[in-house]
Amino acid sequence: MRQRPDILAHAILTGGVLLFALPVWLVFAGSTQDPDAIMRGELSMLPRLSGLSVYPRILTHGVWHMLLTSLAMALAIAFGKIVISLLSAFAVVFFRFPFRQTAFWLIFVTLMLPVEVRIIPTYAVMAGFHLINTFTGLWVPLIASATATLLFRQVFTAIPDELLEAARIDGASPLRFLRDIVLPVSGANLAALFVILFVYGWNQYLWPVLVATDPSLDTIVIGIVKMIGVDSQTDWAAVMATTVLALLPPVAVVILMQRWFVAGLTEADK
Repeated sequence: MRQRPDILAHAILTGGVLLFALPVWLVFAGSTQDPDAIMRGELSMLPRLSGLSVYPRILTHGVWHMLLTSLAMALAIAFGKIVISLLSAFAVVFFRFPFRQTAFWLIFVTLMLPVEVRIIPTYAVMAGFHLINTFTGLWVPLIASATATLLFRQVFTAIPDELLEAARIDGASPLRFLRDIVLPVSGANLAALFVILFVYGWNQYLWPVLVATDPSLDTIVIGIVKMIGVDSQTDWAAVMATTVLALLPPVAVVILMQRWFVAGLTEADK
């Protein structure tokens, strides 16, 4: 006997989709309309095909470069966080050394420190290394992640001790054990973390606006803020078109890695 669809659940899901999709649709529709009409509050729900010319116009006026800068920074942050967190969790779980748990809890305690507390000392360190207004300064201070270390530790502790003993008997080195056993087991979690960390890196604003005053290092988020000037001088169609373009890379990453992202979240405790 076929079960009847849950009308209430479908209604709630539909409402949630509309709640999140409607603002995005309004931004897309506004990007194709006259900026003066937007200023007057005469925003139409229907996009105008003639207004799509704003997209190639803004791409040739620096938006393409800002997108590439944001993409490079997001990828560097995501891969950097994964590598450092993976190795630190691997050391804490599979190696025996003095103050091993103390080291882990010191990493964990950093979760209680908000970014604003650490940002001034971090800026001082970057200035000491002469990394202000450099691409390296954009992403290096952001690659340490206590959250990712904690998640990897939870996955590694679920690996049976028999696998570790078998690897030792076979003469496998720690790096080979990491490559042949630990990484395949952690594949889904790696994908889930990559999606989360990529979006985190893509949306960064506070640190880039502080450490990079050179316009050539502007990310797409900073570029959108700079495009919003005095109300009478703001090209709102260009701002909305840039916002739409800024949404595309993280949305593409989430869609392409959706299966692994869900698997990584649901299999974390297995």
